[in-house]
Amino acid sequence: MDLHDGTGTEARFRTYAADLASVLGHADRVRPFEDYCVGLLSAEGRKSVEPLAAVTAPERTAAQHQSLLHLVAQAPWSDHAVLTRVRELVLPTITRDEPIQAWIIDDTGFPKKGSHSVGVARQYCGQLGKQDNCQVAVSLSVATHQGSLPIGYRLYLPKAWADDPIRRAISGVPDDVRFQTKPEIALQQLRQAVADDVPPAVALMDPAYGNDSKLRAGISELGRTYVAGILPTTTVWRPREAPLPPAPGSGRGRPGKRLRRDETHRPVAAKTLALELAAGAWQQIKWRDGSNTPLRSRFARWRVRPAHDDARRSEPAPEEWLLIEWPDGEAEPDHYWFSTLPADISLERMVDLTKLRWRIERDYLDLKQEVGLGHYEGRGWRGFHHHATLCIAAYGFLFSEKETIPPSGPTRAWRGAQSALPAGYRPRGSAAALTAPHAALNRYAAHPPRADLASRPAAMSMLRPNASEAGRTG
Repeated sequence: MDLHDGTGTEARFRTYAADLASVLGHADRVRPFEDYCVGLLSAEGRKSVEPLAAVTAPERTAAQHQSLLHLVAQAPWSDHAVLTRVRELVLPTITRDEPIQAWIIDDTGFPKKGSHSVGVARQYCGQLGKQDNCQVAVSLSVATHQGSLPIGYRLYLPKAWADDPIRRAISGVPDDVRFQTKPEIALQQLRQAVADDVPPAVALMDPAYGNDSKLRAGISELGRTYVAGILPTTTVWRPREAPLPPAPGSGRGRPGKRLRRDETHRPVAAKTLALELAAGAWQQIKWRDGSNTPLRSRFARWRVRPAHDDARRSEPAPEEWLLIEWPDGEAEPDHYWFSTLPADISLERMVDLTKLRWRIERDYLDLKQEVGLGHYEGRGWRGFHHHATLCIAAYGFLFSEKETIPPSGPTRAWRGAQSALPAGYRPRGSAAALTAPHAALNRYAAHPPRADLASRPAAMSMLRPNASEAGRTG
């Protein structure tokens, strides 16, 4: 992004960055904070600390590298405080056309080669679409149809890491961080959002989270609604059915307290219920315009009772929506959701909200490609989270700058141009970095062999006698 484009972008960024810097807790962090964000917005290619330093201070890259590294890896500022201020500054732009429509629970993976980066383990990586060595972060984002913004972001720490005191100490995992499943982390982020008075909206999640009944129950306890992806094998009671009441007392012992089922009165899998429906029960719904054609599919829904917790209940679970998608031409349904949206909500509105989860996929792509969310090369807990917070801050400014693009302008114009690395920049560890740093040491090239000596073996070239002195004076 070109901050010096003559349209006031630099002044707006300085105001934005100064406001965010006010919660950093120390005046010495303000300048490196601004520089780090400038680098994320401006640098081409990989946006780890070293190239950011080269772009933001080409005349003193080594000193800038240390300054930025201290900010991101060591300085004890609060990620929550900065993310809260980002949300307060960017939310007016996100909600310019409509209020917050959804809270989106999701995670994102970062492939890794080694085993020393905090939280790295062999686990499912969405970026690769398979199990592999990676880190995974759980996030909570607020979203409208125009965009989304992460408001909570935390690394998932596998149990092998959480229970290893040596690796915890080396990577700086805080003492109060214990093993939590991803749904447990998500619920913690939801509770924090409620405590922070984030504008309420329906919570959206895929089956990796939606199939967790404790997470769904926790959302209901917070007074929020959800649309939660579930597996086709999830059991439900057919419409207008419920488990049997507790067994009546026999006169001896305590009366039964738990709900029952028997051989003839049992729940069914969501997929079974879907396949029992007549073809006419499915409705074609369009939810948005795609890049080429409108996006539409077939949907059906019922009011049902989830059956998974019957053995622990004394009263039937409340009714909620079971929404199912069965695209034309497919052999069977491919998506299933539970939802506690109101009973009188229209099917069109329900589908619209359900499909809003796509927003997070698009915006995570931008976070990774535009501001380098996955480019941090450090190994510690603090650096991992500080880098993510700084990326979200930079992304928030990019989103706010959408307002400066006229309606007739290109859809991607707000991303602007990026700055190339300065001439002569050599990343550490590269072959170029191993050459002599001073031109004087390399200025005496070996002379080509004389024509009359071409038949003789060439002698090894050597530095001229005064080369060492030239190196000292250069």
